[in-house]
Amino acid sequence: MLKKLFAAGLIVSFLTNVAVAGSPTGEYLHTARQALQRGDQDEALAAATKAVDGDPKNPSCYATRAMIYDSRREFDKAVADYSKSIEFAPAAVGAYQRRGEDHFRLGRFAESVADFDKVIELEPEREPYHWQRGISLYYAGEFERGAKQFDGHKAVNPNDVENAVWHYLCIARLSGAEKATAGLMKIEGDGRVPMMRVHAMFSGNATPAEVLKEAEAGQISAEERKHRLFYAHLYIGLFQEAAGQVDLAHGHILLAAEKYAADDYMGDVARVHAAVLKRAKSATPPPLQK
Repeated sequence: MLKKLFAAGLIVSFLTNVAVAGSPTGEYLHTARQALQRGDQDEALAAATKAVDGDPKNPSCYATRAMIYDSRREFDKAVADYSKSIEFAPAAVGAYQRRGEDHFRLGRFAESVADFDKVIELEPEREPYHWQRGISLYYAGEFERGAKQFDGHKAVNPNDVENAVWHYLCIARLSGAEKATAGLMKIEGDGRVPMMRVHAMFSGNATPAEVLKEAEAGQISAEERKHRLFYAHLYIGLFQEAAGQVDLAHGHILLAAEKYAADDYMGDVARVHAAVLKRAKSATPPPLQK
């Protein structure tokens, strides 16, 4: 996936109405951003809150504090501040993007889709790049729209196994795994290990065991091993779930989410999926006692 799709551009787009340099608001926001860059979240939050209190109609104050809440993984608070930012700057595309990401992290899939749809409404040229929207559509049960999103993404990211897999998952939900396999996107150049083996698994030409073996092959660092095993377990789990092997899938998804996931968006996808599986399992009535 294009991991940095909305990084700098959208952040700048909604941090626009900052008070002029030298004003108290401007100074507080400058302090907040510098502290966040240093990793001092407490100082950043304190400064951003002073900016909000001093200039409560400035959307940049709320957007800055929301990003700090994101860094603290306090997503409910971030959503509240992005919402306030949107209230005072309703065309701020970056605030919709970041709020949509946080809605997804919180399991609010319909709300995530609505925010991502607003991003596309405001800046239609972003639509083919918006793989996050496709993932939210999948979890919202909008599989036809999800498949269309991943179809469009192929035009700008043609050799991404993950895009092919999420398209497969949408088609499998719509029409079954057999049709999804027949329509699996052709991928030739994804150089990330073990992604081409993952693609072979979804096409029926490799096993989960072979994916795991390739993920651990060679002299690699512990960090690289963790990275590879995250993607291996995530996509093995998704493959098995599509094949109806829910119990096997659950184990791999939990490993991806709880042992190998990084604090990035795909790590959040694994954590969200694990939460969905846990909720589904807990909702199943226990067997009757004899």
